[in-house]
Amino acid sequence: MRDPVREPRRVPSPPTRTTALRHRLAELRGPDVPAKALDARALAALAANPGCRRRALLDGAGVDKAALADSLGAPGAFGQSQFAFMRGNAFEAKVKADGGAELLRLTHTHVGGGDEPLPGEAAVPDLSAVGPEGRAARTALALREATHSGGWTLLDHPMLALDVAGTPAFLEPDAVVVAPDGSWTVVEIKSFPMIDGAADPAKVGAAARQAAVYVLALEQVAARLPEPAPRLRDRVLLVCPKDFSNLPTAAAIDVRKQLSVTRRQLARLTRVEDIAAELPEGTTFDVSRTPEELTSAVASVPATYAPECLAACELAFHCRDRSRAGGEVTSLGRSLRGELGGLTTVEGVLSAASGHTGDPDDPAVAALRRASALRAEALSGAGAARTAGVPACL
Repeated sequence: MRDPVREPRRVPSPPTRTTALRHRLAELRGPDVPAKALDARALAALAANPGCRRRALLDGAGVDKAALADSLGAPGAFGQSQFAFMRGNAFEAKVKADGGAELLRLTHTHVGGGDEPLPGEAAVPDLSAVGPEGRAARTALALREATHSGGWTLLDHPMLALDVAGTPAFLEPDAVVVAPDGSWTVVEIKSFPMIDGAADPAKVGAAARQAAVYVLALEQVAARLPEPAPRLRDRVLLVCPKDFSNLPTAAAIDVRKQLSVTRRQLARLTRVEDIAAELPEGTTFDVSRTPEELTSAVASVPATYAPECLAACELAFHCRDRSRAGGEVTSLGRSLRGELGGLTTVEGVLSAASGHTGDPDDPAVAALRRASALRAEALSGAGAARTAGVPACL
């Protein structure tokens, strides 16, 4: 009697690199803490400061920085007011009413793309799916179908995926319009007014940087579609209230400069897995830990603080306190930091200016010593003038 044939022993496959990274990032957030999704505004701020490994790791791991700042005892007044949020939602609903007829008319007027859309003829596909990955896949399929449909299509709050430092970020623009010529246009709907055809330059610049992130995500979608490749416009449509009314008006904003800068800055970001690999064993940013433990965990990741962070990062007040305590010159501004070369602390700058340290052939050291000498000369002249009873301004 022959032995029965035995089933081959199944050896479980080792976890993939992506799975291991997800587990590691989940450990950093804390047990059962959901990941906080990255939005385009956060990505634009991250791209503006690519040297900050702390923000890259926390954003890549999905850590709620606002909750972390509260636990550290340094909360920041950051974000949009409830009134502004409700007003923005109401204005967006008005712009997209009647199947987006007014939005498509504005797109045709300011961007073009084919014949003028007739009321009710545009397609508005259903983009609902399970999870962000499912919604991103459904959006890619809808974009492919709309590109070859030969008509107008409005994608309301599509989901786009963008690779950031080795981890996917899921983004949700206000709208993407596909024209009959197959071109794609990103639409940004904002509640700040456009008076006499012009809006606040600072707010327009922030909207352009945010829209550039969406265009980058659409580039990755377009690269995966079969030929012929769709035409992705580098001009986005900014829709705002007209003057002091609630009527929508629009302008086409060229984002080629923002695209170039954001693409270059995101490419400079250190991969999240490389930053996580350098952390001490057991490091976590779970807000249920004590403030001392969280302070130690945050301090284990290098940061690059600058005053501009106060308008873009929830941890800015904590990082500012630590930067000032360490005497870092970055707390005085990036432009000053760039001019000082290898001098990174205020103490080192003062020592170099007084001649105690520093290479005299270093242009930064030479400029500091020259400025110190001029200051001493001006002060001595003012003192002599006061002694003689002559006004110092003379």
